[in-house]
Amino acid sequence: MIDVHNLVFSYPKQPKPTLKGLNFRIEEGEIFGFLGPSGAGKSTTQKILIGLLKGYQGEVSILNRDARDWGTEIYSEVGVGFELPNHFSQLTGIENLKLFSSLYRKKTRDPMELLELVGIADAAEQRVKNYSKGMAMRLNFVRALLHDPRLLFLDEPTAGLDPANARNLKDIILEQKRARKTIFLTTHNMHDADELCDRVAFLVDGEIKLIDAPRSLRLAKGQKQVRVEYTIDETQHQETFDLRGLRNNQEFMKILETDTLQTIHSQEATLEDVFIRTTGRSLQ
Repeated sequence: MIDVHNLVFSYPKQPKPTLKGLNFRIEEGEIFGFLGPSGAGKSTTQKILIGLLKGYQGEVSILNRDARDWGTEIYSEVGVGFELPNHFSQLTGIENLKLFSSLYRKKTRDPMELLELVGIADAAEQRVKNYSKGMAMRLNFVRALLHDPRLLFLDEPTAGLDPANARNLKDIILEQKRARKTIFLTTHNMHDADELCDRVAFLVDGEIKLIDAPRSLRLAKGQKQVRVEYTIDETQHQETFDLRGLRNNQEFMKILETDTLQTIHSQEATLEDVFIRTTGRSLQ
C-alpha cells in the first residue's frame, strides 16, 4: 500500500534536510504507527504521502503507483484526519459532511450514520463553531471515513477526547483494520500506538531509528522478571523474581499460597521506555 525508499526532503532556506533517507513499507490491512517528538518529521512525511508536498528526493509508491504520478484522483482512495480540525465553522456538522460528500465522484457513506457512529448525531444541526474541541475532533475523524477510503492517514486521532470517546474511536479504527483498510497513524500517545499498531517506526530528527511490532519491542527491551506486592502484619512489601525457574522458587510460591498477595506484574518495558532507550529522547 505504501513503499518508501530513501526519502529525503528539505524545506526552502533550511540548513539541514527535514527527512534524511527514510525507508519503510506498509502492507494492506496494517496499522502502521509513526512515532516521534514534535519536529521529528512526522507531519512532513504524511504530507508527502498524501500529495501536499512535492520536491522530495527518493522513491515513494502509493497503492502500487509512483506518488509523482498521482493527481487529485488519489483523494478518492485516501482519507485524512488532521491533528487540528479544519471545518467550515458557519455550517452545521451535517452540512460539513454533505459538502465534502459532494466533492467525490464515488458513492459516499450516510453522513448521519457517521455522526451517530461517534456520538454527535444530536449535534448534527448545530453550527460547528459551537462544537467543543472533542466534538470537532470526532467530526474530523468521520469526515476521513466519508468516502470509504482504502488508505487512512490519522494524525493524533484521540487528542482532546475523554476516555470513553477515545475508546470508541480506537474501536472504529480496529474495525477499519478488520475491513482490510490500511492505516498510517501518527501520534505522541504510546498507549494508543501499543494498543492499535501492528508495527511502529521511531522517528527522531528526520531519521527512522527502529521499526518493529510493539510487543516484540517491549519483550526485547524489558526485564524477564515479575514483581509482587504483598502485606505482612499490615505492612506492605515488594519483591522481584526472575521469570526463569519461577515455579521452583520457594519464596515466590510461599507468597502465592498466602492471602496477603495484592498485585503481580511482569516487568516488560513500556513502548515509551523502548523509545527513550532507543533514541535517547522523550516524546515531548
